[in-house]
Amino acid sequence: MNLIETAAIAARIADAASAVPMRYFRQGALGVEVKQDADSSPVTIADRATEDAIRAALSAEFPDHGIFGEEFGIEGSLDGPAWIIDPIDGTRFFLSGFPGFGMLIGHLQVGVPKIGIVRMPALDETFVGIRGGGATLNGAPIAVRTTTRLDDALIFVNEPERTYAQDPALFARLCLIGHTRRMTYDCYPHALVAAGQIDAVTDIGLEPYDYLPIAPLIEAAGGIITDWQGAALTLESDGRVVTAATPAIHTALLEVLNS
Repeated sequence: MNLIETAAIAARIADAASAVPMRYFRQGALGVEVKQDADSSPVTIADRATEDAIRAALSAEFPDHGIFGEEFGIEGSLDGPAWIIDPIDGTRFFLSGFPGFGMLIGHLQVGVPKIGIVRMPALDETFVGIRGGGATLNGAPIAVRTTTRLDDALIFVNEPERTYAQDPALFARLCLIGHTRRMTYDCYPHALVAAGQIDAVTDIGLEPYDYLPIAPLIEAAGGIITDWQGAALTLESDGRVVTAATPAIHTALLEVLNS
């Protein structure tokens, strides 16, 4: 099975699995627990039920592939073909009734991301990127913007509180760059770069299931996504990510991030 066929199956799985979080969205109590991790992130019964649905569907279609999900960890091996899942990226958005939460599914081959899917259940949007095969939004081709001057760019700063807490001087610099900037969170800003709506995103504190599914989407749309040193993202990356529409914007942002 080639990457295009594999991506089509995964996109159908993501679309079908969207029904799970939407059963809970804006429906009151969700059995929230707090993870014992660095940012005490919440997890709900919807997160777990969604990952269960995705895992079951992927296992049925690709029984020999490994799976790495946020809620239930690694099943099988990640050394060959494998899937990486964030069932609800943006649980705080989900809990607050805001439609900016997403679902991330990535396909890896020997740890290298080849297919990236960002599904936005409440917005009914499905972004698909195939390394070497282009990017789409609900089946229509998409591509990044062509902005080359940082002063003209629309910049989103993800995780602003965490950025400020770790480096106030850097946060101050980020507040001054670009033509327009917004403070935000999670996967949707990265998808907006792929769709040609904004020019760049800085991000921090991510896990592999947050950034690896996004990487093929950005690259397939013609953009660039790396760590803050400009290196390709891997399972071992430190969670600091920069996404940019053009090489010029990417280079300028790396200078800001590392000055």
